[in-house]
Amino acid sequence: MRIVRIFACLFILVMLTGFQAEAQRKKKHDPEKAQETIAEFKKVDTGIANFFGSAYGYAIFPSIGKEAIGIGGAAGKGVVYKNSSVSGGVNMTQISFGFQFGGQAYSEVIFFEDADAYNRFVENEFQFSAQASAVALKTGISANAKYTDGVAVFTMAQGGLMYEASVGGQRFKYVPPNKMK
Repeated sequence: MRIVRIFACLFILVMLTGFQAEAQRKKKHDPEKAQETIAEFKKVDTGIANFFGSAYGYAIFPSIGKEAIGIGGAAGKGVVYKNSSVSGGVNMTQISFGFQFGGQAYSEVIFFEDADAYNRFVENEFQFSAQASAVALKTGISANAKYTDGVAVFTMAQGGLMYEASVGGQRFKYVPPNKMK
């Protein structure tokens, strides 16, 4: 019986990551959509403009899709900025394990405080561990937010419903500007 459960979990994982991978292939690294998402972040919390204005760089993900049934998967494509100019694209994938069920979509922005944090990111030496946390954006929340190890992360829910008590990490792959789709 235990082997059947293991195979069922592996099957679900393959299906979830397959759906996420297909959805990610259809998405583009879209600077126009990224600008719309930046405007939405600023609309929700005007104080986040300070992060956009002072950060060495940032990565903006207009939409990340996440699905889970025990094992979860998430994926999204974003745009990377350095000194407020597009410097490339980025692909994000995530796998998580634990008590979780449902699906959701959210936007995410990762701010890089300095050149060191930015360079770690674009050199693909960057991933979030299970212990990393993001701030769920709402009015006024950015005023007290701080960088941790040169990085500050904010998320904004778009929709869906997810019950979750899980661990997992996000992985990022930088895409040079000439290879952005």
